[in-house]
Amino acid sequence: MSNSKIYIKLGLNGRTGQNQGYPKVLSLLSSRLQKHVEKNEKLLQTTQTKDVPTIFHGSRAPSLTIQQYIDRIFKYSRCSPSCFVVANIYMDRLIQSESIVLTSLNVHRLLITSIMLATKFIDEAFFNNAYYAKVGGISRAEMNRLEMKFLFGIDFQLYVNLFTFKEYCLELMGEGSEDEVQIQNAVHGSCGIIEKRSKKNDDSTYPTIEIEIN
Repeated sequence: MSNSKIYIKLGLNGRTGQNQGYPKVLSLLSSRLQKHVEKNEKLLQTTQTKDVPTIFHGSRAPSLTIQQYIDRIFKYSRCSPSCFVVANIYMDRLIQSESIVLTSLNVHRLLITSIMLATKFIDEAFFNNAYYAKVGGISRAEMNRLEMKFLFGIDFQLYVNLFTFKEYCLELMGEGSEDEVQIQNAVHGSCGIIEKRSKKNDDSTYPTIEIEIN
């Protein structure tokens, strides 16, 4: 399959800030991460292994599901859909380098940090850290700490070559073929969050929905 067909199927053909509908990559990524979280937590429980807390761990799992959190980030960050693929790559790099076990206690902070970094690296425009902190439900100070820890954790390796990007796209598409019915329901159920977006350089416009992850 050609690159262009892959990108169209995942909804990656839109540009930053466009009212492009709901990209399929969002539901595929959330499904993939949810399965990893459930698998890891089950393994920790059955082996009676204690998870090692990191700076990305919260005191309890947030009330927002992974799908809801990704939808929220997409709605308010106004980043290009490709950022979610790149963020997935960044997360894997950090998890491998720092031996982090992905669970419901750390997945949200890993998501907001990796998506913010991806947006800064590949998009033409982006918000400041205070804005992403507001979107993610954390403080600006914590957002700054998470960003630095993440960058040092991946040794500032932010570049993603085309081959790696395509491989991750194909993996996400495979996720869709495994659970097509549930994913289609998630897509239709989430379409209501999309709204007309304002100019991206206005950092003073914060989300109207307040959340907090602990």
